[in-house]
Amino acid sequence: MHDERSHKMKSGLEKAPHRSLLYALGLTREEMNRPLIGVVNAANEVVPGHIHLDRIAEAVKAGVRIAGGTPLEFPAIAVCDGIAMNHEGMRFSLPSREFICDSIEIMARAHAFDGLVFIPNCDKCVPGMLMAMMRLNIPSVLISGGPMLPGYSGPGKQADLISVFEAVGGVRAGKLTEDELEEMTEHACPGCGACAGMFTANSMNCLAEAIGVALPGNGTIPAVDAARVRLGKQAGMRVMDLLAKNIRPLDIVTQESVANAVAVDMALGCSTNTVLHLPAISGEAGLKVGLEIFDEVSRKAPNLCKLSPAGKYYMVDLDRAGGIPAVMQELSKLGLIHKDCLTATGQTVGDNLVNLKAEIRDKAVIHPIEEAYSKEGGIAILKGNLAPEGAVVKQSAVAKEMMARDVRARVFESEEAAMKAILDGEIKPGDGVVIRYEGPKGGPGMREMLSPTAAITGMGLGKDVALLTDGRFSGGTNGAAIGHISPEAADDGIIGLVADGDIIHIDIPNRKLDLLVAEEELAKRRASLVKPKKECPYPVLRRYAKLVSSASTGGRYKEV
Repeated sequence: MHDERSHKMKSGLEKAPHRSLLYALGLTREEMNRPLIGVVNAANEVVPGHIHLDRIAEAVKAGVRIAGGTPLEFPAIAVCDGIAMNHEGMRFSLPSREFICDSIEIMARAHAFDGLVFIPNCDKCVPGMLMAMMRLNIPSVLISGGPMLPGYSGPGKQADLISVFEAVGGVRAGKLTEDELEEMTEHACPGCGACAGMFTANSMNCLAEAIGVALPGNGTIPAVDAARVRLGKQAGMRVMDLLAKNIRPLDIVTQESVANAVAVDMALGCSTNTVLHLPAISGEAGLKVGLEIFDEVSRKAPNLCKLSPAGKYYMVDLDRAGGIPAVMQELSKLGLIHKDCLTATGQTVGDNLVNLKAEIRDKAVIHPIEEAYSKEGGIAILKGNLAPEGAVVKQSAVAKEMMARDVRARVFESEEAAMKAILDGEIKPGDGVVIRYEGPKGGPGMREMLSPTAAITGMGLGKDVALLTDGRFSGGTNGAAIGHISPEAADDGIIGLVADGDIIHIDIPNRKLDLLVAEEELAKRRASLVKPKKECPYPVLRRYAKLVSSASTGGRYKEV
């Protein structure tokens, strides 16, 4: 019985009151007798990546009806990280992932849906929905809103949101005027969709496709393309087929399919936030996925793409070059793709690649393995006395001058203090800007540090200054930005003992991150340490700080 879950809610004598309420929705008896499919729509008028999702939802519902189901839509929240950046709003971004997951579980269990179609697009909404998908484990498909097209910043010059963030530092450095900056702000983000480069939202939408719970094209078809609407209809039809075959998310998401996603992550040069989200999603699926898999795969998977912020290409270019199937086909030549993994198409990865005739269509955008940008992947996991549990860096976006270097610590207890020092010209070549007490617990909320890293780049210091934090970075971050330093300062991590002038040894090729201070001195500092008092006025964040785990394990809630 394909409507076994909803049957318990809508059938039988004692469920007559329930049917009365379903009739109140305008459902006919025929609709009520079909499988009920929840359509989780994160549309809102605040987030550019979500402003068009109603159109995708209508396509999904059409697909469900075509295949004989009854769609019922309900909402989910979403935070625009760009708008929330560099003020207290960013403290709420990562916590929103857990709330999205929990609220979807509440709706799905309370209303006994037979299947679900998830419609996210931006940074925390995608992993939040994927976590809920794993936790619920009923037939499901994810269909994102797709990437934004690039804008422009002058004749023949393309741009995106990161161009604007970096231009702020450019104004302070005298490279452009405030009027020129304002002109750029009007044209850098031309319309709906997830910001145009390989930032966190597009990274996660691509990895949802690679892991198999979204259909081919999910990560790269532009938001404004009619093919995105057609993909929505296909997602609605596919969930009905998965329901008929009883194919569930935990049949698709396995240790091998996660390894596929990590390999694609490395090839694309995805956001460092994937190192938070994939372990959290995998944890909901009952899999043990830690930082080790990222480092292990990174050493074997070549970096094949340099999309913004690491290069001049955008998501639309990746789509036209063959998209995620082309990348997976290329990686399979090195044995890095498990082709027997099941996907939401109802077929295996290998079947999909054959059916799609997957191949690179533009070798400038997707390099063949023999012409890879580097033999190693886009992300590296660093360890040492400063980060015994690990730290994360997007090595594909680091200048060669900063790959191995000693830096002089400039310590700040918050992002705001560091940002002021950067824009006031107080940071000099050879400095390592240390921002602490910004981790999941210490923030609370683990804010992204796009504003300071963009300012450093915009002021021309990207090849000479590192930024190190127990917070995290935007997928749009460029340069020697080392985040997720664990344990965080609020959990007695060594980063809490760093002092101005200390030397920090960074060696990305050898995966090392060490504070060059004697153990005896560190013991003295720990004995006299007084942590800054941070009074959090928001109940939701106080609860989050008590429940959240280390960034090294995905920043999920602790088991209770």
